[in-house]
This record gives sequence, C-alpha cells and structure tokens, in this order.
Amino acid sequence: MSLSDFFEPEGIAVVGASSTPGKLGNDAMSNVEAADTDVYPVNPSGSGTVYGYEFVDSVAEADADVALLCVPRHLQPDVLEECGEAGIGAAVIFAGGFAEMGGEGAELQDAVADVATEYDISVLGPNTAGYALPHQNLYGSFVPRIRDVDAGNVAIAAQSAGVAITASFHLTREEYGISAMFGLGNRVNTEFADLIPELDADPKTDAILLHVEGTEDTERLFEACQAADTPIAALKVGENDVSEFVRAHTAAPAQENGVYEEAFDRAGVVSVDSTTELIDAGRVLADSPTPDGPNVGLVTAQAGPGIIVADHLDGVGANFPELTPETREQLDDVLLGITYEENPVDTGRPMPEFGEVVDIVARDDNVDIVSVYEIYEDSLGYPVEELATLADEVDKPVLFTVAGPAHAFAEERRQMEAAGIPTFDTPERGAQAVAALIESIPNEE
Repeated sequence: MSLSDFFEPEGIAVVGASSTPGKLGNDAMSNVEAADTDVYPVNPSGSGTVYGYEFVDSVAEADADVALLCVPRHLQPDVLEECGEAGIGAAVIFAGGFAEMGGEGAELQDAVADVATEYDISVLGPNTAGYALPHQNLYGSFVPRIRDVDAGNVAIAAQSAGVAITASFHLTREEYGISAMFGLGNRVNTEFADLIPELDADPKTDAILLHVEGTEDTERLFEACQAADTPIAALKVGENDVSEFVRAHTAAPAQENGVYEEAFDRAGVVSVDSTTELIDAGRVLADSPTPDGPNVGLVTAQAGPGIIVADHLDGVGANFPELTPETREQLDDVLLGITYEENPVDTGRPMPEFGEVVDIVARDDNVDIVSVYEIYEDSLGYPVEELATLADEVDKPVLFTVAGPAHAFAEERRQMEAAGIPTFDTPERGAQAVAALIESIPNEE
C-alpha cells in the first residue's frame, strides 16, 4: 500500500457526483475541478456536465488514481471494490456511521478494510472531510471554500478533519497557509505512521502538526515521529470524561494523554495543549532554526506584557542568562538609564534605537533564543531595516510579538516574516512559541 496516489494523482473520480448545488457530490466536484489533472464525475443517473466535466456511468470509465466516494455508507464496500477492479489506488470515504457506531457500523468498516486489503487501496477515512494540497490546487474534500486555504509550509495530519480544517483556515487568516492537510477519520488502513513519512519527504513541508485522539498503532506512530527529520508538534486530546465522546467520533481508544506526551518527548515531538499552540508551534518550528539551548534574551518596549512573557517562560524551562560585559557596555551606550538593563531588557517604549537594542541582545553569545515584545507606534514603525538580515546572521530564533491595529503594520509584519522572524499578537502566544522551540531541543540522552 502506498499513499503516493493521494499526492500526485493522474486522475480523480468523484463517485456520486451531482450537478445539484449543496449535495455532497457537488461540493466535492466544486473543489477538485481546480486540480491540474483529469476529473471524472461518476454517476449513472447523471447527464450532461458538471463544472465542465462530462458524467460517466462507472469508475471503470475513469482513468483515475484517486476516488472520492460521495455515496451512502452501505454502498461503500461495493463501490470500493469497483474502484479496485478499475485499478484505482487511493480512495477517500467521507461517510460516517462505521466503527464509531459499533455493531453494524463496525462490521461495515471491516468489510471496507477487507476490500482495501484485497485490492491494495489506500483509504482515507471513513468519517473524514478529506485532504488538501494547496500547492497543487488539489482539494479532495467536500468542505465549501476549502479552496480558499493558502499554500504554506506547515502540514497537518489530524484524526479529526474538523480540527485540520479549523487549523488550515486559521493559518490562512493569519497569512501563512499550509503545505498539506489530511483528516484521518476512522483510519481504516491509513494511519499517522503511514502519513508522517510522506509529509517528512515533502520538500514544501517544514513542520508537521498532529492532532491525536487515540490509536491502537502507537508504536508505529512514535517510531515514525522519531525517524522524521521534519520537526513535529502534537496535540493529544480525549482522555478523562470525554473518552466516550471521542470513541463515538473516530472510534479512537481511550488512552491517557500523559502516555503519549512521554513517548512524544522521547521522539523529539513538541507537545501542546491547544489548537492555537499547535498552530504557533508549527509556524515557529517551520521558520526558525533549532536553538542551541534554552537561554532566552527577552527585549521589551513595555514592561507589563514583558513580565507576562517572562513569567510564562520561567515555568517551561527557559533560562534568562546574564548578558556578557560586552553586551552590557553596548546597551549602556544606547539606553537612557531609566530602563531595565538586565535580562530581560526593557526600553520603556519603542524608542528609535529599539532595533539596535534587539540586534545587540541577539548577538550575545549567552543567548540562544531572542523574544521581543513591542507595541506599534506610527512615528517609529518596526525595525525592519535593522533586523532584515539578523536572523540569518546570528543563526538563532528571533521572535516578535506585536500589538496594534493590524492594518497599520501589516506590511512591516510581512517583511519581518520574510526575514525569518515569526510574529505573534499576544504575550502568551509569543511565549508559547518560544516554549515550543525549547521543547524541540534534542535530548542529550
């Protein structure tokens, strides 16, 4: 079994395609019609065309590698068998009502698994909203407006496609985008361990995000994480009183989060506690070098938010090292004498020399990570020019947390991002991103 057909299909068959707006088969067609490959709407009751593609009566008439199955659940085994006979190597089953329901649903999923094994078909789902590869304009999903998700460098593999889609739209709203999005659903034969190596090998993916409810395939999952060269962050959910809710969602087993977090730690995976942390961890892991250690140089233009950042970091293993005498001497020449010149360094306000202060701290040999907080002021802007090459020159993470009206500094924020300086919009998000970098440092053991 190979997942390559999902990534570079020669053709896509939409089984159960419809020309009626609002139907599952129409929504799926509206998304895949943008793909740079042949598309075959399959429906023996269909006539004419849909989105410019002529209906065909069966998958046997489709020269396709991937099939999107937009048919009721009880038809899935028979339709999947037709796909196998037609030589289709990958399929997405959108329908729910399988193992998550138990009883008849579990038997139906077993039947799907048997067909998939017989014909060597990689199945995404059942009970999924599909997948997306924005760089290829490939959106194998029925979700309306999924084509609005931008291309980026963070890949998402989520047990819940709803979580994957939520994260994808969030990253797009903040102008980053994704390299790939896969909703695994009930994981009939496509597991995290199968997908992670594919994403790891993708040159457009610089970080991988996992949303895990639970899997029986834990050993292979942890091994795949450990073998990956691409940094990974994971959100494990679904223990305690919601375990039954989880089982009814994707048939996931009830498993303690701590077991995963310990294994993820051994595998070098960053564990997080929320989707926002997951998204921010992905961004900073994708765009920043791995720090040499947990020593943070914190520079703030406002002490209050800076204290929030420092307080959070103090609780996650960060150190605030003493700055070298050379650094202190340089800061003394720039600062006004009424600010805090230790580490953290507080300038009191976004002074014209703020960029110079950041540059001085970033070049300190005792500092592994630079975290900056500043409130935007029209008269000063952001120190884009001073910092344009800083991240590359020091080869250490430099992160900015910025506050102010988005329209006022949008262009400067984009310039900082292009210079390798990830930006965040609250003290907590900035601090959590630094924490993710600290957790990504390889263990010496």
